[in-house]
Amino acid sequence: MRDKLHEIIFGTTTRSGKNFDIILLFLILLSVLIVLFESVPEWRDAYGEEMHYIEWGFTILFTIEYVLRIVISQKPLNYIFSWWGIIDLISIIPTYISPLLSGYTSLRVVRAFRLIRVFRILKLSRFTSESQALAHSLKASYYKIIVFLFFVFMMMVLAGTVMYVIEGGENGFDSIPASIYWAIVTTTTVGYGDIAPVTVLGKMLASLMMITGYAIIAVPTGLISVEMSRYKKDDDDSGENKCENCGNHNPFGSIYCNQCGKETITG
Repeated sequence: MRDKLHEIIFGTTTRSGKNFDIILLFLILLSVLIVLFESVPEWRDAYGEEMHYIEWGFTILFTIEYVLRIVISQKPLNYIFSWWGIIDLISIIPTYISPLLSGYTSLRVVRAFRLIRVFRILKLSRFTSESQALAHSLKASYYKIIVFLFFVFMMMVLAGTVMYVIEGGENGFDSIPASIYWAIVTTTTVGYGDIAPVTVLGKMLASLMMITGYAIIAVPTGLISVEMSRYKKDDDDSGENKCENCGNHNPFGSIYCNQCGKETITG
């Protein structure tokens, strides 16, 4: 029975494990929606009691899941102190401690702490095989992104310094750090408007920074996209993970074919 439960709860390649993950994913999404709905005053006033009971129901289910993972783990401490083990624990603690706190100040603390339950959504990444490709692409493009961000930082320092010289303190650019802050806000197209150029030359520089911002935002996306495309192509060209039944390619070493459901995968 313990081996069977381990296959269902921890298995990510078996059919029963995938079904369990899909059900768990559905419950996680529902629990996050309840947290979001509970923050709306009108809905909380109208359905606060119902949402309270629903939240306790989800908490009990996740507690059972957490305890089962500890019991069936070959090394329980490894799971307890793992990243997902900590997230699982954090997702259930706030509901249990909320009845122990009272008073206006304490309630504010509880509400802020209950938002930590949103971390349940982090468990989504364990259910998508594409996350492996994304992680690989991020790792492959890590050095390029670091070099690019360093170049962007130097450009922000240069633009802020130039704007400080052009505008000066009388127009709000009273220091180089404040001017660098303006350059970052402008380049990222946030545009708070708390500092704005007044001179013609300053406005020309601001326009250039705004246009450059679109290119800066697009570059990291392009670097990661190239690595993802290269990773997918290498995986396709390897000739591995082909279904013997329908010949469909199953990426990332899945055991069951995502087209016909057969278990016979070569490679």
